Amino acid sequence: MKKHWWFETKWHQKTKKALQVNGKGSGTQKAYIRAMRMLVEFYDKTPDKISEDELQDYFIHRQDTSKWAPSTMRICYTGIKFFYMHVLKREWHLLKILKTKHEKRLPTILSQEEVRRIFSCITTFHNYAYLTTVYSCGLRLQEGLHLQTSDIDGTRKIIHIHCGKGSKDRYVPLPDSTLLLLRSYWKTHRNKNLIFPALGRGQSRGVTATTPMSISSIQGALKKATCKAGIKKKNVSVHTMRHSYATHLLEAGINIRTIQQYLGHSQIETTMVYLHLTSSGQEDACRLINTVMGGLEHGYH
Repeated sequence: MKKHWWFETKWHQKTKKALQVNGKGSGTQKAYIRAMRMLVEFYDKTPDKISEDELQDYFIHRQDTSKWAPSTMRICYTGIKFFYMHVLKREWHLLKILKTKHEKRLPTILSQEEVRRIFSCITTFHNYAYLTTVYSCGLRLQEGLHLQTSDIDGTRKIIHIHCGKGSKDRYVPLPDSTLLLLRSYWKTHRNKNLIFPALGRGQSRGVTATTPMSISSIQGALKKATCKAGIKKKNVSVHTMRHSYATHLLEAGINIRTIQQYLGHSQIETTMVYLHLTSSGQEDACRLINTVMGGLEHGYH
């Protein structure tokens, strides 16, 4: 695909610098720049030539015609708003009233038995080791991929997560079984830095690899294993393992503040969603409600 002229403009370079100075992570930078690229492609002119009315029409078009989801619209709004406020320094009223609907969807959660069924259907050691580590330590996809040998503290049984979401470091507990699994897996490639290196064809390049294994291979392996295990739940992904980890810890009685620390959430409200997903508290509540309300069926004469 031919590179769009937007990437050759001074505005693209100014946007990159502003995002870096603002401390935005690489993923956020890419999302914001993509939002701006789609805007300039839509009008086929540089962003400084786009008026406030045109910008409003663009947002309405994406919402009503393109039917973008609220999460996609949120990235569109924030990326474009950042550019016009911090690069062009516009004080448009439109930028002050931008607001998207918040989707209140609960994530897909697997039971402990379902997780084990899926893992039993994974046929390659590297995918099994990776997915087991992500689940048993509550890691994000990229956090797992970029784990290094120096991050593993076998003596203290912890993993040091560097620059997680929001550029925050944290420590997470490393279960004994996962430590043994990682040691066993590392011996298959003996890369000095990466825990999960790209193995290459024939899985012979792991020892010298400088990049982690591909996301697509992991996602493909998980999809096949989920299907083979007979799991019918929708949207099972690598991140589902992290959601399941948090829910299973909560069901086991671990304090929600502790879970917040393990997940690396800045706000406790983010972690609170798992209260809606655990079944143990709900079962106790139903039992108590039945006790309190018992006998009402005999009250009418």
